[in-house]
Amino acid sequence: MDAHKLMSMMEHIGELRKRLITIMIVLMVGLVAGLFLAEPAYDYLMSVEPADGLQLHALSLWDGIGMYMKFALVIALIPVLPFAFYQLWAFVKPGLAAREQVATLKYVPFALLMFLAGLAFSYFVVFPLAFQFTREVTARLGLEETFGVIQYFSFMFNILIPISLLFELPILIMFLTRIGILNPMRLRKMRRLAYFLLVFIGVLVTPPDFVSDLLVALPLILLYEFSVYLSVTVYRKRLAERAALEEELGGV
Repeated sequence: MDAHKLMSMMEHIGELRKRLITIMIVLMVGLVAGLFLAEPAYDYLMSVEPADGLQLHALSLWDGIGMYMKFALVIALIPVLPFAFYQLWAFVKPGLAAREQVATLKYVPFALLMFLAGLAFSYFVVFPLAFQFTREVTARLGLEETFGVIQYFSFMFNILIPISLLFELPILIMFLTRIGILNPMRLRKMRRLAYFLLVFIGVLVTPPDFVSDLLVALPLILLYEFSVYLSVTVYRKRLAERAALEEELGGV
């Protein structure tokens, strides 16, 4: 490796390091803002089903602080995810053509929309099913229910966060296809592995019954197939733009 290539690589690593540090700073600011918003968010979630009327208990002195931190993390992810996508775009921007720069920048706002869609799906669909299932098992065993605040919200966020992050998959795949790292052929070859991972995640975050697993795994698989379809659309558009550019340059 010559000195020029080594210097170029070091510059790229330095640039990536700066952008990662910037993302961490935004995350820290988001966590601070999340601490202020944690109490209203907590009050709201405790006023609606399935928590309405539920008595939560602090089982240790750190439970209140732990609850605040869990809420702060989820709230911080809302601004951090689109900002992280923007930093990714800015990092690869110098290697993109002008059209590709404009096209990929449009994906950034959708990172926020997909995360919010994932939060809505996981909270209004998956979490109530999982919560109801666990309560039914407790009732069958004749056990008295005592809910710790950390245990309750850990159970909730262990479902919400993974599913919400997986809803970023279509945007990420479209972006990587647009810059030439992924293509539909590669995604089709990865289909079996992707299905296995998505089903595994679906089983991991839901109660151990077939219906709940299916209700989570099926939408995730459909999300992957939708991502493949979007990748095909983006890939064809990219090929068409390249062909038009080559034809334009050939006519000069």
